[in-house]
Amino acid sequence: MDSGNLVRTPSIHPIIKAMHTSERPVKYLAIYEEIAGLIKKGALEPGSRIPSENEIINRHKVSNTTARKALQRLEHEGYALRIKGRGTFVREKPVFRPATEILSFSENMRRSGLEPSTRVLSAGKNDGGATLCIGNQNHQLAGPYYEISRLRFGDNLPIMREIRFIDAGLCPSLTDQNLLGSLYKLYEGFGLELSEIYQSLTPVILEGEELEFFNLEKPTPGMLLEGASYNNAGRLVELERSFYRGDSYSFIVSARKT
Repeated sequence: MDSGNLVRTPSIHPIIKAMHTSERPVKYLAIYEEIAGLIKKGALEPGSRIPSENEIINRHKVSNTTARKALQRLEHEGYALRIKGRGTFVREKPVFRPATEILSFSENMRRSGLEPSTRVLSAGKNDGGATLCIGNQNHQLAGPYYEISRLRFGDNLPIMREIRFIDAGLCPSLTDQNLLGSLYKLYEGFGLELSEIYQSLTPVILEGEELEFFNLEKPTPGMLLEGASYNNAGRLVELERSFYRGDSYSFIVSARKT
């Protein structure tokens, strides 16, 4: 998958020169602490490329196992993000979304200072119905319905893969529309306004085909959001199953005692 201008890749030679080989017995921790320190001080900005495994080996005269462990520690502690075929980069700040607000992905990205974009994976029409159970409650969508699968990006980083099942009777000829933007905006064009949502969040491991979608090299923690959205007339408009990268997206829930 072409990630385009996914991250900034400035020259890292001055950074490498600033690093020195540690005399500590646990060398991978010393290398980790040194790179993490550069990130904390801002010498390595979000999106900057971190020295590669080979560059660490050559600079610090360590084994590939030691270099790999240092990079894995940076990723585990949340400082870095490894992108398949690209390298390891300083992690951008995660995107936060209020789980109690009806908010489109596109608007959420813009609020977070990121440019949203979309890749349509598939779009078609089904005559049967679809059902999703959320919190022991079944939400049933009578057919026909549109099934739309999309990959959503923030600043060209794949963040979410969604599958939406949408009432075709409420949105006739939906697949003839431009599906690269907010579906909520398209709903408004059909005179629909979402007024009530039911959602559940479940921790999952992104693996299998998800690794390719998200440009990941190994199974990675993620989140599965399942949702049902109704209009102000109480009619079910859509069902949703969306997978989010756990290292790039966080949901915020607020509650008030009554």
